[in-house]
Amino acid sequence: MSYEIKNEEQNTLSQEHLSNIAVGERISLYKPSMRLCQNVHQAILESQNEMSKYLPWVQHTLTLERVNDTMLEAIDNFDNMTHELRMPIIDNHTGRFLGMTGLIIRDKSVPCYEIGYWLRTAEVGKGYISEAVKLVESYAFNQLNALRIAITAASTNQKSIAVAKRNGYRHEATLEQNRRMADGQLVDTVVYRKLAHEYQAEQEK
Repeated sequence: MSYEIKNEEQNTLSQEHLSNIAVGERISLYKPSMRLCQNVHQAILESQNEMSKYLPWVQHTLTLERVNDTMLEAIDNFDNMTHELRMPIIDNHTGRFLGMTGLIIRDKSVPCYEIGYWLRTAEVGKGYISEAVKLVESYAFNQLNALRIAITAASTNQKSIAVAKRNGYRHEATLEQNRRMADGQLVDTVVYRKLAHEYQAEQEK
């Protein structure tokens, strides 16, 4: 079932009402906020065909009501530092909502995390996700004292794999026949990782 885009979102967001996590050259990461729900909804609707191939949650998040519910969940997760820490990606110059990144908490006792991300289709190929990964890994290693960060992807998702490689993540494992795609295809999952000492070595270069 497809949903029609009925109203244009406002192009810009007032960043002064959002809580900042990290600032990059072109983008900033923020804590989740109910002020972003309309923008997130619009981005999902316009990008659903491309995103749903690799992200199964997309088809269950096509209504504004459902986006509101997931944003409330994201806010609660961030407040309690549990499950997944979602971070909206905002263009510094235009205030445009570009997509979402975040950290899935895999094990607090290590601590280790997994980076996730998605970008609205119109902004793909501009380097925003690579910049977001740099910001979120800095937050994880420097603020959350992470010892390990992973990026996982379907073996057919070459764009996501390219992001991991471009940002210095090393291929660690291939989990064979581990993932069922939306079209029914069974594919492998590839695991890339970066350890704290590797991150520190990068910063010292």
